[in-house]
Amino acid sequence: MNDVRQKISALRAQFGKKLCILGHHYQTEAIIQHCDRTGDSLELARQITSIDAQYLVFCGVYFMGEAAALLTRPNQQVFLPDPHADCMMALMASGCHVHNVLCEIQAMGKDVVPIAYVNTSVGLKAQVGVFGGAVCTSANAKAVLSWALSTNKTVLFLPDKHLARNTARALGLNADDWQILRLSGDGLIDKANDLKQKRLLIWPGCCPIHSQMRVQDIQRLRAELSNCAIYVHPECPPEVVEACDGAGSTSYLIKTAEKLAKKSLPKNVVIGTESNLVERLRQRHKDRLALLPLKEAYCPDMNAITEQKLLTLLQNIQRGTAQPVTIKEAEREPAQNALQRMLTITQ
Repeated sequence: MNDVRQKISALRAQFGKKLCILGHHYQTEAIIQHCDRTGDSLELARQITSIDAQYLVFCGVYFMGEAAALLTRPNQQVFLPDPHADCMMALMASGCHVHNVLCEIQAMGKDVVPIAYVNTSVGLKAQVGVFGGAVCTSANAKAVLSWALSTNKTVLFLPDKHLARNTARALGLNADDWQILRLSGDGLIDKANDLKQKRLLIWPGCCPIHSQMRVQDIQRLRAELSNCAIYVHPECPPEVVEACDGAGSTSYLIKTAEKLAKKSLPKNVVIGTESNLVERLRQRHKDRLALLPLKEAYCPDMNAITEQKLLTLLQNIQRGTAQPVTIKEAEREPAQNALQRMLTITQ
C-alpha cells in the first residue's frame, strides 16, 4: 500500500496545478490524505467554481461527480475513481418517476414546487429545474424549504423522508401539514383529495446508513455513559433527532466536536453518522474527548473508493484514456438552474 501511496503522490506532483482532488468527509482516511479539498456536499459544490485545475477528481459517489460536472467550466473535466459507486438514496427516485408524480400533482389542480436533496441524479435535478424548484443539502435544507413554502405552492420534498420531516419540524410544521406519498412504479397510489390540503408532500426514500440509528441506541448509551452528549445527522429518523442534544449536517457535526473539544465538559460525545467521519473525529480529538459512534455505520459506496482505484484513475488521466463524467445536454441547463437556485437562496 505504501507503494500505491507513493505513486499517487508522484503523479500529483507531475500534474501540479492541472489536478485537484476533492474528497467527501465520508471517505476513508487513506483517501482523505490525498485530497486537496474536503467538505460536505454544500462546501464542495461552492468550491467548484473557484477551482482552476483542468482535471477534477471527485472522491465520492456518482451524484457528487455529476453535480461537480454541472458547475465546471468548458475546459475542465470531472473524474470518479469508481463510477459504479452510487448512492442508495439517490437510486430511490428517478427523474422519470418524479416527472410522472409532479404531473399527477399538477393534474389535481395544485401548483407544486419540488425540492430535491443533492443526493439525486442529474436527471432528477433537471426535472426539479423544469418545475421551478431547487436543490438543497442537509446544511441548507431549512433555508431552501422555507423559500419553497413562501411561494404558497405545495412543496414536494425528495427523496429523503427523514430530512424532510426533521426540516419541516424545525420550521414549525407538524404532521398535519405533510404527507408521505405512497408510490407505484409509475406514479402516485394516493390520488385522494386530502393530498390537496397538505403544504408538504414527501417522497418515501431514505439513507439506509442513517436509518440504522435507533432511539434504543441513544437510551443505551445515555445509561452507560455519564455526562453524555449526542449529536446526529438529520437524515436520521425524526424520533432519533428528537432524542438527541442536536442535529445537523456533516459540517455541523464536525464543528460541534471541535467546540466541545475546547471545553472541559462533556467528556463523552456520541456522533450518529457515517463511521469514517466519526473515526476521523475520534482520532482528531482523542486527547480531549471520548468520542463514540452512535452505531457503526459504514457507507459501502463511499468505501468503494480505494487508493488503488485512485492511482489507476490518475494513471489513466495521464495516458488520456480516463472517461470523464458526462451530462446529457438536454438535462444540463435545467439541472444547473436547480443548483444555482440553491446557491442564490443560501448565499
